[in-house]
Amino acid sequence: MFDIKWIRDDPEAFDAGLARRGLDPQSPALLALDQTRREAQTRAQELQTRRNELSKIIGQAKAAGENAEAEIQEVASSKKEQAAAEDAAKARGVDLESALAELPNLPLDDVPDGADEDDNIEVRRWGEPRSFSFAPKEHFEIGEGLGMMDFETAAKMSGSRFCILSGALARLERSLGAFMLDLHTGEHGYTEVNPPALVRDDAAFGTGQLPKFEEDLFKTQNGYWLIPTAEVPLTNMVAGEILEEEDLPFRFSAMTSCFRSEAGAAGRDTRGMIRQHQFSKVEMVSIVHPDRSDSELERMTNCAEEVLKRLELPYRTVVLCTGDMGFSARKTYDIEVWLPGQNEGQGRYREISSCSMCGDFQARRMKARFRSKEGKGTRFLHTLNGSGVAVGRALIAILENYQQDDGSVAVPEVLKPYMGGLSVITED
Repeated sequence: MFDIKWIRDDPEAFDAGLARRGLDPQSPALLALDQTRREAQTRAQELQTRRNELSKIIGQAKAAGENAEAEIQEVASSKKEQAAAEDAAKARGVDLESALAELPNLPLDDVPDGADEDDNIEVRRWGEPRSFSFAPKEHFEIGEGLGMMDFETAAKMSGSRFCILSGALARLERSLGAFMLDLHTGEHGYTEVNPPALVRDDAAFGTGQLPKFEEDLFKTQNGYWLIPTAEVPLTNMVAGEILEEEDLPFRFSAMTSCFRSEAGAAGRDTRGMIRQHQFSKVEMVSIVHPDRSDSELERMTNCAEEVLKRLELPYRTVVLCTGDMGFSARKTYDIEVWLPGQNEGQGRYREISSCSMCGDFQARRMKARFRSKEGKGTRFLHTLNGSGVAVGRALIAILENYQQDDGSVAVPEVLKPYMGGLSVITED
């Protein structure tokens, strides 16, 4: 969400930022709405001032026993005109807010320009992809071979893009989530939260899912939205609040089920667990002082990378270009894990985490502020969010990177305590 005062003062910079997102100039239409709204507000104020004057005149006339019929009639007509002006100002204000709510955040200056994922820029790699003495399989071949990954039964009860994990694979998913939460809370300074999985309109609006991305969400019959990520409830924990500067930053982490309609994913990743309607993810959210948001993004990304380092999974980190960034982000790093079974056994990097700095974009929508130490009013907070990491995709990465030629899967060293000491997952 944007400050219309800033757009009014610097429309060229606003339109230039949107142009980097591939959008046409929006300031002329926005400023026209703003002007109409302000004119209606001014007219309403003028009428109120005039009516106050008339009230005095009428009072004086009555005290003197004089006729004030003309003034009384003017008061009556001005009440109707003022109400109409106030209604017009309110309507134009709603139109303006609706128009602003549809616009994405502006990218930072150091974000690369580009149209899509092909224009993202790799910033680093970690780990060497393993060499196999056999043709590596994809995760669903491994999981089905173990008898612990069942898409057919899931489809009977829920349709496509669902999966049932059982046995050691179900425990592996649980172990991954526990390991990630222990790491983030024990070493990275995050507070564990168990938030609601159902939210109202204003919560989904606050983080930018509504109104633009309604089709990507699932909605219940009584008006709740199933969360597409724990970013929504975690960030909204400060909605409407005025925090104290000395209490910043706030860092939250949660493992939740996430629900996405995948409305734009027809024909993509139709087999396996990469793109599901329901999946588990460990999320990180930071609420910080505006001067700390850039460094917090680097810190958060390092926290997500550390998960993959501990699991000994090769990955690369890329900075997203303007055409590939999410709606609310000003800058985003994607971490892509190596999946050797992809691309017909040739391997491919796939996203497993996305860490974004949103500036004050979400805070303005949520009305989340902090009070300066100097006591000079309030300012909007800065928010960040990142996957720490997607649990299902981490499971996929372990199956493919730790697969063995007999169809079994070795358990990463760091997960063995969570798996009751199990070192190899074999067919039931």
